[in-house]
Amino acid sequence: MKRFLFLTVLLICPMAVLAQDWQFRDGDRALDHAEVMALTEGQTLVFFDEGQSKFSSGGAYSYTYASGESAFGRYRVEPDGTVCIDYRNGFARCDRYVESGTRIVMLTEKGERFPLRPRAAE
Repeated sequence: MKRFLFLTVLLICPMAVLAQDWQFRDGDRALDHAEVMALTEGQTLVFFDEGQSKFSSGGAYSYTYASGESAFGRYRVEPDGTVCIDYRNGFARCDRYVESGTRIVMLTEKGERFPLRPRAAE
């Protein structure tokens, strides 16, 4: 019975992430898998607080705070475009990226919104 319960929890938990209410606002459009891959893979995203999320092509991830300290982990992009990060310290989180007007905004599971700085013209 315990084994069945454990397996059930393992199967349900990923579904809970996919069913997350991301607290979209009017005008938000969730980026799909292909758009999120183009936004993140091999890219560094910069936020207005000067924090930087670096998504390496091989799945490595780092977040560097404005202070210069960094947190490291691995990321994956789910089929619906949700980005999940497993940090080395055991912490894990999932985020969504939306187009909101002319900005790209990262939504957290807690309902926080972090707009990205526009990328410099290439």
